[in-house]
Amino acid sequence: MADLFVSYARADRPRVAPLVAALEAEGWSVWWDPQIAPGQEFDRLIGEELGKARAAIVVWTPTSVASRWVRGEAREAADRGVLAPVRFESANLPLDLRAIHTTDLDGWGEDVACAPFRDLVRAIKTLLGEAAPGALAQTAARKLSICVLPFTNLSDDPQQEYFSDGISEDIITDLGKVSALFVVARNNAFTFKGKSIEVQQVARQLGVSHVLEGSVRKAGNRVRITAQLIDGATGGQVWAERFDRDLNDIFALQDEISEAIVAALKLKLLPEEKQAIERRGTDNAEAYNLYLMARRFSAGAQVKRCDLVVRLCQGAVNLDPSYARAWAQIAAAKALKASYSDSTDRGWVEAERAVALDPDLAEAHAAKGRLLVDEGRYEEAAPEVETALRLDPNASDAHAAAGALAVATRRYKDAIGHFEAQAAADEAHAGSALMAIMCHQALGDEAGTLAAARETLARAEKLIAQDPDNGVLLGMGVSALICLGETERAKAWTEQALLLDPDDQQMRYNLACSIVKTGDFDYGLDLLEVSLRIGGRGNWLWAKVDIDLDQVRELPRFQAMMAEAEARFGGEAAA
Repeated sequence: MADLFVSYARADRPRVAPLVAALEAEGWSVWWDPQIAPGQEFDRLIGEELGKARAAIVVWTPTSVASRWVRGEAREAADRGVLAPVRFESANLPLDLRAIHTTDLDGWGEDVACAPFRDLVRAIKTLLGEAAPGALAQTAARKLSICVLPFTNLSDDPQQEYFSDGISEDIITDLGKVSALFVVARNNAFTFKGKSIEVQQVARQLGVSHVLEGSVRKAGNRVRITAQLIDGATGGQVWAERFDRDLNDIFALQDEISEAIVAALKLKLLPEEKQAIERRGTDNAEAYNLYLMARRFSAGAQVKRCDLVVRLCQGAVNLDPSYARAWAQIAAAKALKASYSDSTDRGWVEAERAVALDPDLAEAHAAKGRLLVDEGRYEEAAPEVETALRLDPNASDAHAAAGALAVATRRYKDAIGHFEAQAAADEAHAGSALMAIMCHQALGDEAGTLAAARETLARAEKLIAQDPDNGVLLGMGVSALICLGETERAKAWTEQALLLDPDDQQMRYNLACSIVKTGDFDYGLDLLEVSLRIGGRGNWLWAKVDIDLDQVRELPRFQAMMAEAEARFGGEAAA
């Protein structure tokens, strides 16, 4: 039985061989596939060796990320809690494995004394139970870490889940303001939502010292929150409490929970950290509830829900005109609607107000950046997008704006990373995975295209089961089905989508792009013509840069359609 199993893509063998040698020099036995003798059954032997190894090292590169074999081996090792991944070339990790701590080895130059390689050695020793107690104590003293699992909704109404999710997210945000504490990002923590999990396995998989879990029950104007802090190594309870409060006390309650966790970890809040935790976007509990409800309906970025999102957030800002997050949400919803309809209100007033009220709010800069992208003002958009990502590297809206900007400027590799991050942050979003398909195709990455198509289809099917008359989701699934060669099923989904949502121009545009890829140019242009004529300026701007339409770009009919749209929207762009 080998100590370590190394999973990698064959094309990366020259890079992997020195790493194997360095690991062997540390005293571990290493198995990797050059040890397969002629005549041995390849799949069976690899499966046996992976199952017997004490730990698995997966070498992520752009090539191995696209390999279904490497992905499968990584998932099996992760399920066993024995995965220690490394990365080269800033490879975009698979969504379901991104939460596991990965050692970046770019530039290690086969130097076994360099810090990244020593970090990998420490990670392996921890997995194998070989780390010295003193070293572990030093690590714990240097940085405590926590994963806040999504709180369970115990309300009688399952529709109240938006509230329990909001509580979980705000606790993650609050704890993230404590400099002595590492907090797992929301998008990583929420990968465990709805799953039956063992807390120690979560701690081991994420490499954290503690896990917080809890539940929320909301009834009328009362809320009950239970929470318990678990030691990731022992599974023992460090702290637990139950809170029964009036809903108007929700902000004080969140502060109390966050400060109790900090105290249980024997940390001391700095004055500025305590002040940051207690600083809320609003002190109005009803406005906060309306905002959380709007955020739930904004998930998935569907045009038909934009008016509802605006109405809810407008109610929030009527109660508290200084609520910057609600203003930013209004701007985002109006921008989306204007991109795919004849609405002329793009949300500029609300975006500017959000930035003015809170210059440190990522959502505000993301909304402004996306507006600039949608207007084709890419140079102006870039600093807004960069600011949003700097303020909150995990914000879904920030990655959506960054991905759109990268596609518009044809930086497809960058776009893939942003769309994957957006998909991880927003489980109700199928469009981000759909955009990743197009980017992989632009790069000529067949394996990546198929992987993104499978991800898009799986997500669309899951969401359609919850919302069966959603034509937009059906339209997104069509593109995935075409990539996967399921043409007949794609045709049936297209017909169903047009019956359910004939007036949704976002859906019609996506369908047009998908149909063009099948070679049925006439039908694709029929759909696109309506989308350009009735839809908003955003459809025209995307049609100018969308690689899915490159096959028809030189056709006289396409050029005539674009000229007509240019005449309608071009003067507006100049203004």
